[in-house]
Amino acid sequence: MNLFTLKGRSLIVTIVLGAVFVAGCERPGHDTVQRGYRGLAMEGVYNPRIVDRKLQANIPPEPTPPVPSDGPKASQVYKNLQILGDLSVGEFTRLMVAMTSWVAPEEGCNYCHVPADFADDSLYTKQISRVMLAMTQRANEDWQAHVGDTGVTCYTCHRGKHVPEYTFTKDAGPAMVAGLAPTGQNTRSPTVGYTSLPYDPLTPFLDEANDIRIIPLTALPQGNRKSLKQTERTYALMMHISDSLGVNCTHCHNSRSFFAWDQSPPERTKAWHAIRMVREMNNQFIEPVAGILPDTRKGPLGDPLKVSCKTCHQGVYRPLFGANMLKDYPNLAKRSGAAKAETGEAAPGSAAAE
Repeated sequence: MNLFTLKGRSLIVTIVLGAVFVAGCERPGHDTVQRGYRGLAMEGVYNPRIVDRKLQANIPPEPTPPVPSDGPKASQVYKNLQILGDLSVGEFTRLMVAMTSWVAPEEGCNYCHVPADFADDSLYTKQISRVMLAMTQRANEDWQAHVGDTGVTCYTCHRGKHVPEYTFTKDAGPAMVAGLAPTGQNTRSPTVGYTSLPYDPLTPFLDEANDIRIIPLTALPQGNRKSLKQTERTYALMMHISDSLGVNCTHCHNSRSFFAWDQSPPERTKAWHAIRMVREMNNQFIEPVAGILPDTRKGPLGDPLKVSCKTCHQGVYRPLFGANMLKDYPNLAKRSGAAKAETGEAAPGSAAAE
């Protein structure tokens, strides 16, 4: 562990970069973090210069002053409130001010509201904001296995921008000669660290629910559906996760056996829940609103901009290095209007999951 101090804020930083990537692409001057027994490659490598830049880029904004929770409810004062109506007028206004600074600091209220009638739903941004609020509340209330008590807010992803900097859509692949179709790989892509691995691992794993596995559970030939291409696609997803969190493989895996859950660091279990949380966000909240989104909010194949690991993490092992903004905005952890959903999947490490 290494302790960094920035403007009076003490942060325990365990951010690491892949050793091979660091050694090959950056000038010397790296440190390591021991994550297991010596001699077993259980260490992380990080670049202090990159860590310093990331610290500067991940300072959360100061919270707006708190307000009393008493007084009339927002639903009693404002019209057409379909979410957050159970807050007091003061709490509701405070949260709206914060959301404006997180998502549309230049446009202000008019980004989501018709100036002459705030109850008007004609702007798609207002309709989308309701869905995003429900999604945030859902994550904070029902996905604590991943987000913990730190939780997430609108700022976690948006960082003062209308659309988060890191989103993904289905990748149509490179342009091909007539009559030929892309193979799905052998095209350098930033999603997979500019390697020749399959260039779109996010659609099958973070939008769809394809099996993430490279070791079959039965002897050949019965039941073995793990081809070399499927294995490479799994590695492509791991490249995305590594880049998104700024970590290398040993952040989640034991070098002795990447497969064994009982030998893995606890971060692997958090990642298991994270993948399923992201799938739910894309399928239950983002995909259903595709019909009201303009083309500028869609990819080349017409699907909406979706979230991935990098949307929140943005290159650090915990979004904003674990800064707890939710404690200042607890209303984002009280779901109102978001439907519960069960994944029906076995917990990581169980016999069913293995």
